[in-house]
Amino acid sequence: MVLQFAVEMLRVVSWNINGIRSPLQGMVYEEPSNCAAMAVERILDKLDADIVCLQETKVTRDVLTEPLAIIEGYNSYFSFSRNRSGYSGVATFCKDSATPMAAEEGLSGLLATHNGDVGCYGNVDEFTQEELRALDSEGRALLTQHKIRTWEGKEKTLTLINVYCPHADAGKPERLSFKMRFYRLLQIRAEALLAAGSHVIILGDLNTAHRPIDHWDAVNLECFEEDPGRKWMDGLLSNLGCQAGAHVRPFIDSYRCFQPKQEGAFTCWSAVSGARHLNYGSRLDYVLGDRTLVIDTFQDSFRLPEVMGSDHCPVGAVLSVSSVPAKQCPPLCTRFLPEFAGTQLKIRRFLVRLKQDPVCKQSALRLSKQTQVQMHQNKARVRSTRPRPSQAGSSRGQKNLTSFFQPSSNCPQASPILELPSVGALMTPKTLEEEVMAKVVEGQANASEAKDEKEVRTSFWKSVLGGPLPMPLCGGHREPCVMRTVKKPGPNLGRHFYMCARPQGPPTDPSSRCNFFLWSRPS
Repeated sequence: MVLQFAVEMLRVVSWNINGIRSPLQGMVYEEPSNCAAMAVERILDKLDADIVCLQETKVTRDVLTEPLAIIEGYNSYFSFSRNRSGYSGVATFCKDSATPMAAEEGLSGLLATHNGDVGCYGNVDEFTQEELRALDSEGRALLTQHKIRTWEGKEKTLTLINVYCPHADAGKPERLSFKMRFYRLLQIRAEALLAAGSHVIILGDLNTAHRPIDHWDAVNLECFEEDPGRKWMDGLLSNLGCQAGAHVRPFIDSYRCFQPKQEGAFTCWSAVSGARHLNYGSRLDYVLGDRTLVIDTFQDSFRLPEVMGSDHCPVGAVLSVSSVPAKQCPPLCTRFLPEFAGTQLKIRRFLVRLKQDPVCKQSALRLSKQTQVQMHQNKARVRSTRPRPSQAGSSRGQKNLTSFFQPSSNCPQASPILELPSVGALMTPKTLEEEVMAKVVEGQANASEAKDEKEVRTSFWKSVLGGPLPMPLCGGHREPCVMRTVKKPGPNLGRHFYMCARPQGPPTDPSSRCNFFLWSRPS
């Protein structure tokens, strides 16, 4: 007879947040100092997960603030880009009930501090030290290791690898090589952890749509199946779904395990073209679990497309295991950073008024009294040495200020000024009605003059500044276009052009953007 223990479900969520501070924009609070903490806390509450993995945080350690890093009820871990500011970066927020027993930044082990690290790096002899350092320098991987308890009461180890895989730019072939080397290092580390007896979940933005069903326009993409990233995923993921069978590949795409034929299950859309409105995107975000873990414990795998704030939507999974929290957080936890732990002195510390000792206070008062007495003596000494002014009545004495305003005896007396009657007194007095009519007529005249003057100024500036030309109409819908600017390097860099303003969508959908294009004339 097998004893079954009551276990709580473990819920994990991953989200490419496209800047951890971007969902905070436009949110106004009465207390600006607390707005960041309130917004991040709202995000975590909305996702309602035990472990939240964020990608593309776009913060470095020098700009990370305490309200963003330390949220009540959670312990957080960050990996920063070491080359560029406002670029890449991942973060993991764990509830206190799911505190990890180890945490580590990077995949290679070069960033490990050998205190509270995860370990198990595998054989990385195929990489040079410079290559490993470069792969971990962009803050793209963060590992947390947890103790979990199954329904049978067995305690096991679960390692979460939070990753933000590189994007392969068609114009930069070296980035494709960087991406594939990152994939290779990720697979080596994940398989080494599996070999050491730990369950493994890889979750985050893998930046590759695996199957044609995961991309809106896979049919029109040339050599879709031959993409190196898709071939790598073919070698990593089992295509057996949740069915038990021969061990072929170590990991399973949990979403396709539960929704193998779900079309339009996208997680990323172009924000510039408004493609999310028509669900014209691709599935780049995954929760990958090792075969045994997915088959035995995964209860659900889901997307949250209704959650806005980024060009990606959150994805997640629910496991029928409970977390066994560690007694204390690993050293990588942000609350142990010197700037947040209180061990680093801040300038505010030197501006705080300190309480004085009574003895020191009395001596300070005594010294202050002695100083005041000495100042009075010095003033009296200065007064005694000054020469006294001559007595009143002296011809060379100082004159009074009023003496300059008295009439001079040498000037002849002016004749009295005659007061002339005002013009109003000579005119016939008006009645009250006439005064009101006069004011009305005068007001209308002033208003007419002001209106004429405003029209003159407006017509003048219109003749000088012609204003923007009306937008041309697109050919497909006869609607005003939108102006865009070429940002791709080349001969047309910086040029403006017009295109259909509707959101991007399937060509067969008449409500989507038409293919209208028109160069703007140089002004």
